[in-house]
Amino acid sequence: MGIEENIKKILKDIPEEVKVIAVSKTKPIEDMNKVYDLGLRDFGENKVQEFLYKFENFKKDVKWHLIGHLQTNKVKYIVGKVELIQSLDSIKLLKEIEKVYSNHNVIANTLLQINIGREQQKYGVLEEDIKSILEYVEKCNFVKIKGIMVIIPKGTEAENSLYFKKTHDIWSNLKFKKYKNVTMEILSMGMSNDYHEAIKNGSNMIRVGTGIFGKRN
Repeated sequence: MGIEENIKKILKDIPEEVKVIAVSKTKPIEDMNKVYDLGLRDFGENKVQEFLYKFENFKKDVKWHLIGHLQTNKVKYIVGKVELIQSLDSIKLLKEIEKVYSNHNVIANTLLQINIGREQQKYGVLEEDIKSILEYVEKCNFVKIKGIMVIIPKGTEAENSLYFKKTHDIWSNLKFKKYKNVTMEILSMGMSNDYHEAIKNGSNMIRVGTGIFGKRN
């Protein structure tokens, strides 16, 4: 199926309140134009360098989501350009975002990335460290946490559902705790292969690359 058929299928499949982020990493502007023409306005990029090229060369009314690991030395390049940093994964990164964004007097909207599968090769905050990062963000003036993002381990449908449910439980519990600068509005979980299970378990934002654009270049 082509991009048009893929998008129509996804939008037909999912509830209206679920936001689709078109993950455009490695994809050319021509393909992104097709997605834009079909009405999607949220695009996700992994690498800052590629994002900056597309920021300069693509439509100006789209919302950009940084979904890959953000190195502290790259924070300065994205200020005022990214709608949502979905990959806040450490206090070190939080401190750098606060420092750089304060210099520009700009608010950084972020999602806390949780390493729900405790995978060594993946970034993200472990469950037992969530409290300390949320307590630190209370001291910030320029960083807001708007919810949670998760990339689960590869597994069966049943295993996926367990990880999604566990993440949703954490998100739901945090909704009732009053931290300054923290609001649990967004639960970003689910990608091309598992967004159905993610939505069943409460996701309200999915990140779809292959499912829209086809196999990665």
